[in-house]
Amino acid sequence: MAKIIGISGSLRRGSFNSALLRAAAAAAPPQLEVEIASIRDIPLYDGDLEAEHGTPPAVASLKDAIAGAAGLLIATPEYNGSMPGVLKNTIDWLSRPPKDMARVFGDKPTALIGATPGPNGTSGSQAAWLPVLRVLGVRPWFGPRLMVREAGKMFDADGLVIDEALRGAIAKFMAGFAHFVGA
Repeated sequence: MAKIIGISGSLRRGSFNSALLRAAAAAAPPQLEVEIASIRDIPLYDGDLEAEHGTPPAVASLKDAIAGAAGLLIATPEYNGSMPGVLKNTIDWLSRPPKDMARVFGDKPTALIGATPGPNGTSGSQAAWLPVLRVLGVRPWFGPRLMVREAGKMFDADGLVIDEALRGAIAKFMAGFAHFVGA
């Protein structure tokens, strides 16, 4: 069985992206395990903090988890037509020091999903991530895009998927990503 790490780019308790990530984990085929990691304890990147104290424990732990995983699944919100700052900050920390980037990200199968309450999905955010993924050296999966629009209609108050078409799209996405990962 292959294990991948899933991270949500939202800190909000009622996050649609966290709900989407949980739904993706639940829909993963049996040969793929999705471990959901939190970015809540990742501090704002500060080169002085890094120079004085090294890598914060939450960052080191997430780096090791990603490095040891067969793949990475990122659930990205879209804020103002682009990527969310907290998620970009996390990736910035995970890529430090630069000599460690290949250990964490090098050729790592990586997929993007996203949900937004707006009408346009997360196409802007997913597109904004592409140059970052290139710099990280991951192997992005370009299977069917999973961009949930009008997410308030797709999830119930507990964050469970209530739309059958979305449930099917998530299962199809995860089956394709599992194949890409080699699971």
